[in-house]
Amino acid sequence: MKVLVPRREIEKAVYRLAVEINKDYAGKRPLLIGILKGSFVFLADLVRQLDMPLEIDFVRLSSYGCNTQSSGEICMAEGLCPDVKGREVLIVEDIIDTGLTVNYLLDYLKKQGAASVKLCALADKPSRREAPVNIDYMGFTVPDKFIVGYGIDYDEQYRRLPDICFIEEE
Repeated sequence: MKVLVPRREIEKAVYRLAVEINKDYAGKRPLLIGILKGSFVFLADLVRQLDMPLEIDFVRLSSYGCNTQSSGEICMAEGLCPDVKGREVLIVEDIIDTGLTVNYLLDYLKKQGAASVKLCALADKPSRREAPVNIDYMGFTVPDKFIVGYGIDYDEQYRRLPDICFIEEE
C-alpha cells in the first residue's frame, strides 16, 4: 500500500471546500447528506469547518458489495428521514467513480422536490466514469487505482487510515 494523498493535503482540501461552501450557502440552512459508509470521516471534518446552521442525514447506497468493481446495480439500504422538498441539499461523498451511485441519489432528491442539489466529493476518479456527474465542490482527482483510507474501504478494511492510499496489485 502506498500513500497517494497525505493527511496534510486532505486537511487543506477540506478547509478549501469549507470556505467555498460557507460562501455559497451564506444565509441558508442546507441539509448535508452523507453517503454511507465512506463519507463519514470526510463529512465529520467538513462540518466542523462550516459556519452556518445545517442539518445532517445519511443514506446508504451500494453498488460494490465486497468487490473492487461496481456491479452497476444501485441498492438503497437506508433512506433519508427528513423531507427534502424545498430544501437546499448538499450531497457529501467520499469518491466519485462510475458516477452511477451519485446520479441515482441526485435523481431521487430532485424527484422528491429539493430546491437545489449540489455535490461535494473528496475525490474524483474520472477515468472510471460511466455516467456524467457535475461535481460542485471537489477535493482531488485520483488515478485509476483502488484507493482506501480516510473513510474509504476495501471490504470494510482500511477506513481508519489518515491518508488516502492505494492498494498495489501483486
